[in-house]
Amino acid sequence: MKTVFKSVKAAAGGMGLDRVFITGVSPVVLSDMTSGYNVGEDIFLLPQFNDLCGFNEGEVAAVLNQLAAEGGDWSADQALATMRTFYNGYRFSEEAEESLYNPTLSLYFFKALATQGQYPRRLLDENLAMDRNKLIYIASLPHGEELLIEALRGDDRVLVPELVQRFGVADVLAAVKDQPFMASLLYFFGILTLAGEGELAKLILRIPNLVARGLYVERLRERWLPATDARAASRAAAERLYLDADPAPLCALIEESYFAVLSNRDYRWTNELLVKFAFLTLLFDDRLYMAVSELETARGYADLALIVRPDMRRFQALDLLLEFKYLSLKELGLSGEQVRGESSAALAQRPAVAAKLDEAEAQARDYGGNLIRRHGLTDLRAFAVVALGVERLVFRSVSDCHVRPNLTEPQSSEHKTGSTAG
Repeated sequence: MKTVFKSVKAAAGGMGLDRVFITGVSPVVLSDMTSGYNVGEDIFLLPQFNDLCGFNEGEVAAVLNQLAAEGGDWSADQALATMRTFYNGYRFSEEAEESLYNPTLSLYFFKALATQGQYPRRLLDENLAMDRNKLIYIASLPHGEELLIEALRGDDRVLVPELVQRFGVADVLAAVKDQPFMASLLYFFGILTLAGEGELAKLILRIPNLVARGLYVERLRERWLPATDARAASRAAAERLYLDADPAPLCALIEESYFAVLSNRDYRWTNELLVKFAFLTLLFDDRLYMAVSELETARGYADLALIVRPDMRRFQALDLLLEFKYLSLKELGLSGEQVRGESSAALAQRPAVAAKLDEAEAQARDYGGNLIRRHGLTDLRAFAVVALGVERLVFRSVSDCHVRPNLTEPQSSEHKTGSTAG
């Protein structure tokens, strides 16, 4: 490869080649191979070239409208909303105003509509499966798994002073694998993207879309639940929630096996974030759902919303919303042994637990009303979930999110409903 680039340089130096334009490769590839081609100029961060390697929304919408005009049992508007959730979100310059759609995934989606008349069953094109190996590499580095968690939090916590651009063999083998190095690698791999500037002019990096988020969740799930039988049990428990709105089996599984795994890891996030990540990694299923953590609603952020994909509504999966709270054993005034020995119903009656359930329920009711209006839902099932240390989970169904959806006005704060504890 070095010889090729030397030949290109020589040809551009008076042997008939006037200009050279190279695309489709990142600094990760070019660091060592182009050592003999030192006349190049990097343009990938310039705002005028932001849309060079992706599709903008107008282009995607135009193709969908053209395909819809040719016939098919699907809506161009719904297809655009789905593609926006799963494929949009890339920015290649901090000054860019418009985000882009992944072209590989978009063409994969278009082909399914054109040839099969429906969405692809899997929204991740397996041509991108190699991204999993990149995440495996990052997760294996010191603090790499912590970086994946920070990215998944969704609150713009991944900040770097500048993108690292030296990725030669010596750099990869010997350089300090700090957050800027790892985050820059993820950026150039296409599984983080620019999202503007933060404090002290640092660059904000975030996961671009739901397909990329799925790769992160899948990797963490494999690390945290390595046993095959545990994964089978988690799928069965998740399906009980999808079909019957029954979170009890999933809560029991998390109590018995998952809390021990998470609480033993070297993180300083033993709070509601821990329980949210437990549910997120176990419930994420992009075959059926748009599973979004910290989904923005009109009045705040829903902890975890599972909205059935438009093309999957012919199945019996339910739309779901979960709001999480955390109560330490110190706040509760009980030991771990006492909490484990008490029934869920008795724990739910304790004043501190009931107050947290009430708080989560109020948020779920408020956010649920907004989700109903946004997505036109008719049967959203919502739950308030409180973690008691890393010992027990107590949940309560929030019934008025699906019994009385008001499609034009926010839910009244005086509307009263019954609830069940589990």
